[in-house]
Amino acid sequence: MSHASGESTSGDHALADCRWLPHPGPRYTSMDETRFHTLLHRPGGTLVDAGAHDGLLTLPFARLPDSRVLAFEPLPPAFARLEAALRAGFGGTVPPHVALRNAALGDRAGEVTLAMPVLDGVAQEQWASTAKDYAAFAGARLTVARFTVPLLRLDDLALADLTAMKIDVEGAELGVLRGGVETIRRGRPTMVVESVGKGPARFGYTHADLFSFLDGELQYDLHRPRGFIQNGAPLSLEAFMRYHEYPFGAFNYIAAPRPDARTAAQAD
Repeated sequence: MSHASGESTSGDHALADCRWLPHPGPRYTSMDETRFHTLLHRPGGTLVDAGAHDGLLTLPFARLPDSRVLAFEPLPPAFARLEAALRAGFGGTVPPHVALRNAALGDRAGEVTLAMPVLDGVAQEQWASTAKDYAAFAGARLTVARFTVPLLRLDDLALADLTAMKIDVEGAELGVLRGGVETIRRGRPTMVVESVGKGPARFGYTHADLFSFLDGELQYDLHRPRGFIQNGAPLSLEAFMRYHEYPFGAFNYIAAPRPDARTAAQAD
């Protein structure tokens, strides 16, 4: 079960500084993800964007002072737009402090195949999946494009200074975490993790499994964005599961390292 004993201490100043935002009041109860990462940015650290897509967060990450950015997008058409967006935003070239990988993150190294339905000649990128094949639906109007890309473990990348991570990988979030345990324990990054819908079931786990791994294995507290902004206590498993029911309490959750766990990791 999650610790429910209050919020950040003075020793965890980066998180404390983020309990914030500069326009208090009832209207400011949602999270601007770019602003969130900007306020938490630790100069000199590495930020990982897992599921970068078109670069909605990769570009702001790249503009943070003294940052190093590693962005993963396995779907080739989206990766092409990601690279084009970086070039357009930085004078025609991908800046040296940003690395783009046309690859997926997971809990093993190898290859993985994405299946993307194409309906009436229009690619349905939002349905691209490594867990679904769509072959049974193929016909006159629907074809399936398949892309085989590298599958990497975060722990194999030897990142010594991971400070922030966004994980939005269509249900495969637990696999990313399992493949990055040592990196996460070493850097104690603050993470934004998507958890919604039936995606996890396609990879053989549940939302409760994701919560338990973060809470127990990694010693992280989970918050809804609104709860984090308003200094709320960490979510219990029961609350986390309840927010996955209609009308849904959140789609993305803030995973914050417990101050005691961060101190222990730094001592090691």
